[in-house]
Amino acid sequence: MKSSLTINRVKRIFLVFPILLIGLVGTAQNSTKSTTKPNLLIILADQWRGQALGFEGKEPVKTPYLDKFAKESLVLQQMVSNYPVCSPARAMLMTGQFPIKNRVYSNVNSSSAPFGIELQKEAVCWSDVLKSNGYSNGYIGKWHLDSPYEPYIPTSNNIGKVAWNEWTAPDRRHGFDYWYGYGTYDVHNKPMYWDTNATRDNFHYVNQWGPIHEADKAIEFMKNEGGKLRKSDAPFSLVVSMNPPHSQYETVPENYYNIYKDVPLSSLVKDANIPPVGTENGDQYRKDIRYYYANITGVDEQIGRIIQGLKDQKLDDNTIVIIMADHGNCLGKHDEVSKNNIFEESLRIPFIIYWKGHIMARKDNQFLGSIPDVYPTILDLMGLKNAIPKDLDGTSYAQYFLNGKGNTPSEQFILGAIISNNAKINTGFRGVRTKDYKLAYVKKKNKGAFELYDLNADPFEMKNIYNPNNTIVKKLKPVLKHWLQKTNDGFTIEEE
Repeated sequence: MKSSLTINRVKRIFLVFPILLIGLVGTAQNSTKSTTKPNLLIILADQWRGQALGFEGKEPVKTPYLDKFAKESLVLQQMVSNYPVCSPARAMLMTGQFPIKNRVYSNVNSSSAPFGIELQKEAVCWSDVLKSNGYSNGYIGKWHLDSPYEPYIPTSNNIGKVAWNEWTAPDRRHGFDYWYGYGTYDVHNKPMYWDTNATRDNFHYVNQWGPIHEADKAIEFMKNEGGKLRKSDAPFSLVVSMNPPHSQYETVPENYYNIYKDVPLSSLVKDANIPPVGTENGDQYRKDIRYYYANITGVDEQIGRIIQGLKDQKLDDNTIVIIMADHGNCLGKHDEVSKNNIFEESLRIPFIIYWKGHIMARKDNQFLGSIPDVYPTILDLMGLKNAIPKDLDGTSYAQYFLNGKGNTPSEQFILGAIISNNAKINTGFRGVRTKDYKLAYVKKKNKGAFELYDLNADPFEMKNIYNPNNTIVKKLKPVLKHWLQKTNDGFTIEEE
């Protein structure tokens, strides 16, 4: 009898054990999934203004892929480029610091090189932090953060008075193991690149529109056949930095231009801040707008291909995706040829962030996003809050990104048009922007003046309503001055 009971107990134990085992394995799998480090994909376009998105409904531009992707993502509709020109914006993204601190306070070229204006070798970029935490990092496309030096690279944009393009040496790549990039080069239908192991003189050209080729390379990186492009057993980050819709606009493939070819010009030129026909910038705007939109639609399609590539490799479940621009583009509006000014078309940029199952999808027209905030926010989201350097200007808003709860910034600060000379920091413009107003002090030809715009009542910024006795001015001017002091900016404001 005793023997029979013992046998029955043993049988019950073995019957239950598989169920316990399955439960333990399931728990382990769930734990692994929740603690697996997320990948990071940043797609960065150049000179894409935030108003030029189909789903925004502000301009007649077609972006079907982003329209769809935006529905699954957090869209920050008030995101700005705090210094709306290429190198300073990119340096803010990489360092989480404003330009005076990171020393990239004008575009990187041969004119600014004597003053040390380039991404500093000793800077700790977010990519350096990821590298030290086991990530395999890749960079594709435009970099524009290293100064050209003689003898200059023999490419078209290095032939004139100012040289722009330069190779990035391996010890200046800030943790990016895979490299397929260039400094800056604007022949988009025949771009040039340096491979990971290429020497300075060993670049190559590609007979293909840059964004198409770069999307191909991004998909290859994600496929990683044979484990040749990144470590297969490590999380990865990848930046895909596309030059269009930066000029040269007319190098866009014909199929994208044909989408706008027969669209009546009158339907493309409606905004109040476009100069009239017969003016230099008004005529230029009308000449370029179809090409500008065509470039945006082309880049949109390549973004769609990259996102599909992510899904095809089953990487979309645990990859944070950011789609953004370095700055916008007036394209002639306000009689401004391009960027590096205080106006919304120059400042406002697309910013879309996606993380399946983590970031709540929504359009947010309240959050005042700034580029230096991206660095600490992404590291915080990726579980690396303790690895964030202490000397950043940016702030993490990871919790807000996840669910819309938590602290938010009350203003954004802008600067730009600084002369690339250490003795002339006191040039250009500085300003503070809220959701409703923008106050800026602008220096031109050694004279400075304030400008104030009501962004709700006057969205095209046609009327400067500055008055020293205005209550908004009295509120925002001390805020701007405090920021200048806090950031050790040598810019001075002359009182009335």
